[in-house]
Amino acid sequence: MRLHARLISALALLAFSTLVVAPLEVTAQSAKTSKPNIVVMLCDDIRYDALSYAGHPHLKTPHIDKLAAEGIYFENMFCTTSLCSPSRATILSGLYAHSHGVTNNFTDYPAELDSFPRRLQAAGYQTAYIGKWHMGEKNDQPRPGFDYFVTHKGQGQYFDTEFNLNGKERKVVEGYYTTVVTDMSLDWMKKQSDDKPFMLMIGQKAPHSFYYPEPKYEHAFDHVEVNYPHSSFQLGDKPKWITQRLMTWHGIYGPLFDWRKQFPDDKASAVVDFAKMVRAYWGTILSVDDSVGRLVEYLNETGELDNTMFVFMGDNGLLEGEHGMVDKRTAHEGSLRVPMIIRYPGWTKSPVRITKQVLTTDVAPTILDAAGAEPLKNIHGQSIRPLVSGDVDQWRTEWLYYYNYEKQFPYTPNVRAVRGDRFKYIRYPHGDGSKDRHMAELYDMQADPAESTNLVHDAKHAATIAEMERRLIRAMKAVGLDQESDRMPIDQGIGSELPDESIR
Repeated sequence: MRLHARLISALALLAFSTLVVAPLEVTAQSAKTSKPNIVVMLCDDIRYDALSYAGHPHLKTPHIDKLAAEGIYFENMFCTTSLCSPSRATILSGLYAHSHGVTNNFTDYPAELDSFPRRLQAAGYQTAYIGKWHMGEKNDQPRPGFDYFVTHKGQGQYFDTEFNLNGKERKVVEGYYTTVVTDMSLDWMKKQSDDKPFMLMIGQKAPHSFYYPEPKYEHAFDHVEVNYPHSSFQLGDKPKWITQRLMTWHGIYGPLFDWRKQFPDDKASAVVDFAKMVRAYWGTILSVDDSVGRLVEYLNETGELDNTMFVFMGDNGLLEGEHGMVDKRTAHEGSLRVPMIIRYPGWTKSPVRITKQVLTTDVAPTILDAAGAEPLKNIHGQSIRPLVSGDVDQWRTEWLYYYNYEKQFPYTPNVRAVRGDRFKYIRYPHGDGSKDRHMAELYDMQADPAESTNLVHDAKHAATIAEMERRLIRAMKAVGLDQESDRMPIDQGIGSELPDESIR
């Protein structure tokens, strides 16, 4: 009798346990599927048009193109400061540089500052950063907001970089950088539990200088003729500082990131060095496309692809000879415009092209919106979700771009610019409150997207200039800046000396 009673009790307990456990399992699974995984691939110095989907005549990027063909492609995506560290901090925080405090390439992301990875952690995400961090040149230790963190000091190298593996071990990982960080990323994803969503940021080195393609792509573009852009020789209506920059580290007649050994060189024959540099830059992007393909293939094989928001983007643009300039920092299109593609079936299962002006400040709130996580407070960006559904009436029609003169790279003045949907107006303040000492620039971006004709002295555009002055002040106020709070260094002029080797 007692045995029979115990048997009945055991069966009852088993039935009760089954009833209790089953809903818990469903709840855990629901939590997983209700929150998308997030993969962010952040490239360094990639131009907005350096993709075949963007119309590049020579680069073929089929895997990145497929993301765009199945997702959201941003035709007008911009960084608010075209410099690696400030832009990366903006992507994490949704703030302009004066608010997050990373105003140069030597300052680390403030340890106490909130970020979208921190908010995702709090929302139950497993988070990781793998690759080039590039905030705080000499610090390779783990940063807040990430459960797993792998990076290196400084720029890293295209081959055989020494990584700090989650603060536990430093070792040289042999191989090509793009392939190595992709291998690490796949390894990390394979170790994640099934009951929690994950967020993975991948910091690619490519296509940052110095440009060294993977061996299989070293000669991929040898057949392509490359010349200086026509705008290199059309500088008569441009500020004089642009002509002064021609012979410097950031000019087309300078060393070209070590591709030209004897410099400055303005002879016609020296275009050969420029062509080699450009072809090498393109070559590094082919490996990035391979990386995207491998990651997408894994997500597809594991059934996670359609429950993943995949963000492909750059931190800032790159001038590829326009107006005689290389590098970035200026307010010209090649410098401040970046690619961004988001594939996320949770928002759209058909391709969408966004033509409105989207900024790096919008990345963090967009990701948190998709994840259903607590939004960041008092930031300058906003989620792009309304644009996907065609709700564009309340979207920005102007925005502020700025850059502060650097003594270490004295080739670009202080820049304060406002870009509207049609006109762009650029000023170069001296930094002491006195009258600008450089000519301003005004471009009609609809009629002249290549910025070939500076309209600032065109009498027919006097009213436009006055309006753009007002819009610049308005754009500054929108992010909490005015003449008193807008602190900048003194412009000490265009320098000819090379930057120190350790920071190039």
